[in-house]
Amino acid sequence: MAAAAVLLAAGCASGGDSGDGVRVAGENGASARPTPTTSPTPTPTPTVSVSVSAAPPPKDGTAVLVRCADTEDPYATVEIENPNARDAVLEVKVHFADAYGSPLLDTSDQVDVFAKDKATYRVPARIQYTDRIAHCEVEPVARAVR
Repeated sequence: MAAAAVLLAAGCASGGDSGDGVRVAGENGASARPTPTTSPTPTPTPTVSVSVSAAPPPKDGTAVLVRCADTEDPYATVEIENPNARDAVLEVKVHFADAYGSPLLDTSDQVDVFAKDKATYRVPARIQYTDRIAHCEVEPVARAVR
């Protein structure tokens, strides 16, 4: 009885061998050995990148004069309001003037204010000017520093 050779092929076109097959033992007794096959090239998996945008810069706050400086208390008292949903550093500016409206001293201080809160801040006037201070003016916008 004669043994017939069996050839299994996958994906062969007629008239050719794509090299994607497996040889099985035939009549000469050769052992079965797979032929090398090419692996399909993997498709790249899209990566997801999370973009973390920086928080928007804080908004400016407001400043209101509560009390002007004088010889008994050489500090102007200012109330600063933070409209932001996070803590902010706000810059408050106070101008001190004499009875004639002439400027004596301009100050600028940075104040930490909690989110959606108000802070009372005492702005020092230089001692050499306290006996002449008749007027204090606060800039109404407390500029957001950070």
